Parts: sequence; structure tokens; C-alpha cells
Amino acid sequence: MAALSRIPPRARSALRITAALAVVAGTVAVVGVGPFLEGLASISPATILAAAALAAVATAAAAWRWRTVSTGFGLPLPWSEAFTAYYRSQFLNTVLPGGVVGDVHRAYVHGRHHERVDLAARAVAAERVAGQLVQVVLTLAILLPLGLASPLAPLAWISGAVAALVIVGVGVVAATRRGRALLRREYRMLRPVLTRPAALCAITVASVVVLAAHAATFVVAGLAAGVHARADELAVVALIVLGATAIPVNVGGWGPREAVAASAFALAGLGAGAGVAVSTAFGVLTVVAVLPGALALLTGRFRSLPAGGIIGKRRSA
Repeated sequence: MAALSRIPPRARSALRITAALAVVAGTVAVVGVGPFLEGLASISPATILAAAALAAVATAAAAWRWRTVSTGFGLPLPWSEAFTAYYRSQFLNTVLPGGVVGDVHRAYVHGRHHERVDLAARAVAAERVAGQLVQVVLTLAILLPLGLASPLAPLAWISGAVAALVIVGVGVVAATRRGRALLRREYRMLRPVLTRPAALCAITVASVVVLAAHAATFVVAGLAAGVHARADELAVVALIVLGATAIPVNVGGWGPREAVAASAFALAGLGAGAGVAVSTAFGVLTVVAVLPGALALLTGRFRSLPAGGIIGKRRSA
């Protein structure tokens, strides 16, 4: 970890992009190009409309979560500003490598408005961490109770093994002085939220809505791709795939998501190719659904120009 921190930021970014492309290339080598093309062919105007509606619901819930956390940190955030900024953030996270550029952008813009960029960055980080914690807990709560007779039982076993490894990892980290300091720092970051029951409830509900909307989008992609599975089975597999999207090694969302989808579908007996087709359709639908964020980005850019526009700015220079 220390050696990785000494790598220049641009080199780390290049490594992430290379790793993501390598994962996609490996997936293509295993399943071929056909599933990717099938996923693209399955997209229709109806699926785009459904994905756009679900993205609006997820964005509204995520903006509510961010607003709740930001208020807990003493940084007021109007609802319209939070909603627009979150759309913009999702667009940047989707089309740029790493999946965190949009979060950095909304933290900077919000913090600059209050002249507290550091506090705004902590609020955004806390909001993302809180959302991911709820996602992990909910995913495990749904997957672990699956019986041995269920075709999705392998996913439950893997989830249980991963949860056990995470618990062991946290225990190992907590056993060291540096690890305890890290955990205390994380707790201090989340303390303004953790000590407010109403805020915890709002964050939990918002996170559940966000996860449900994303899972529903995955189900829409699966049904459009013609996968022979029930909607509830697709939703369970979606939880695994959505977990992979949190890995910050991707190019516009592509990378581990496709590999995990192929593996999860194969373990569920649905076929690795079907998993890649659904993941492809889901990826494209996700990009299209957050295009309002591009409009928000352009609108914000034009508003930041002086009255004379770009030409007037050049003349004044």
C-alpha cells in the first residue's frame, strides 16, 4: 500500500485504465464478442425510458442522502442544487475512468460556495461510505438466507465467504496501532451522522431506494436481453454485479462489472455469455439515463462565464 501511494497520480490512473481494459479483454477472450453485441441489440426506446425513470428516482434519493449528510456537517444544501449536482456527478463518474471524478467535482463546487472545500469533501466521502455500507449489509441480508436448493446458492456461499474475509480483515486492521487510528478517523468522519437517529434513518431509506432503482434497471436489461430467469433471480444477481461497480478500476464503468456479471450468471446456471449481454445492456442504459447530468454540466459551465461570454472574456484580457 505504501509503495502504491508513492506512484504519481497520473501513473495510478493509467494503471487503473490498463487494468480495466485487461479485464474487459479477458472477458472477451472467454465469452467472445457475441454477448456484447447481443446486449447492445437488446436496447430499445422502452428500455431507455424505463432506465431514465429509474435513474431519476435513484438520483433523487441519492441527493436526499447527500443533503442529509451535508446538513449534519453544517453545510446547508438546497434540494434543487443537490439534485442537479448529483446528476452531474453521476454523469462524470460514468464516462470518466475511476468512477470518482464526479464526486470530487460536486464536493469542490459545494465546498467553494461555503468556503469549506475540506468539510464538503468529508461530507461527500461520508455520504458515499454510508451508502456503500447500507448496500453491503442489504446485499448480505438478501443473499445469505438463500437455501441450498436455490440455484443462486453458490452466490450466497461466496457472499458469506467474502463477509467472513471482511470481518477478519477489519479485525486484523484493528489489531494494529495504525489500523486503530484509521478506524477512529473514519468514525470521526461519520460521527456527525451516526449520532443523529433521524439522519441515520433517512440515509438508510435513501440508500435502499438507490439500490432498488439500480437493481431494477439491471432487471430491465436482463428481461430485454431475453435471459431465461425470473425477475427476482435477476435482482439477486444484480446485487452482486452492483457491488463490482464500486471497484474504482474501470473505464466509463466497464471492467470488473462485466467479469463479475459473467461469473455470477455462470454460477447461477444462467450462462456467462448471458451475464455479459445483460451487463452490456445495463452499462449502456446507465450512461444514457444519466445524460441529464451532461446538460447540467454544460448549464453550469455557461453560467460561470462572464456577461460577455468567451469572446468578451478574451477582449477584456
